[in-house]
Amino acid sequence: MSSSDIFIGETIGTAILILLGGGVCAAVTLKASKARNAGWLAITFGWGFAVLTAVYTSAPLSGAHLNPAVTLALAIKDSDWSHVGVYWGGQVLGAMIGAALVWVAYYGQFQAHLTDKEIVGGPGAQATAAKAVEAQEKGAGPVLGVFSTGPEIRNVVQNLATEIIGTIVLVLAVLTQGLNDSGKGLGTLGALITALVVVSIGLSLGGPTGYAINPARDLGPRIVHALLPLPNKGGSDWGYAWIPVVGPLIGGAIAAGIYNVAFA
Repeated sequence: MSSSDIFIGETIGTAILILLGGGVCAAVTLKASKARNAGWLAITFGWGFAVLTAVYTSAPLSGAHLNPAVTLALAIKDSDWSHVGVYWGGQVLGAMIGAALVWVAYYGQFQAHLTDKEIVGGPGAQATAAKAVEAQEKGAGPVLGVFSTGPEIRNVVQNLATEIIGTIVLVLAVLTQGLNDSGKGLGTLGALITALVVVSIGLSLGGPTGYAINPARDLGPRIVHALLPLPNKGGSDWGYAWIPVVGPLIGGAIAAGIYNVAFA
């Protein structure tokens, strides 16, 4: 695979991943969305199908890493660091593009949600506004969850550990079951296995932090949230932002170590 193929494939694939994954979060969260309040099951399966679609689309070009933690693990596994920067660059750019497309697709819903007094507070607001104010005091605006993750209980050690554990599960599944014949990316069956693993992680381990398990998935959309002209959007919670980046990278490195010791 050439560097240009890798970059294009990862950009397209990660954009699709975030468009569909962030899209289900928007659908469940925003007022005037037909899927509002559809719940956690909709989010977990939505992200699983997003992974499936993104992998099948981008695998022919780049091997469909779509996750810096997966790229890091494969580099450690194979001792080949030659394309890590290209993969990471495409993944972050693709995540930003996908997040921007979610905003475009749900533009009217964002406007309605973020100008509703029950969501953002203000004169005449109901008691539910207190939750939004509390979230903003912690650094997270009322629609940040559409773009990136955040913890239900803020405990640095627990939040970091949760992201590490979830990513270990994901990357071990990729390394043991998901790779194509060349071992450089996900195969056809591996895409399905990985998508189901993502659903499982969401159902089992997603409750504490929202299961980023992917630095690009969290960082790229968080940057977009900070840049978009959203009314009353609140903060982007940069104080927490390092955890869904560092945690998955640590988890990917640990998974690669486990694989090299136990499976290689």
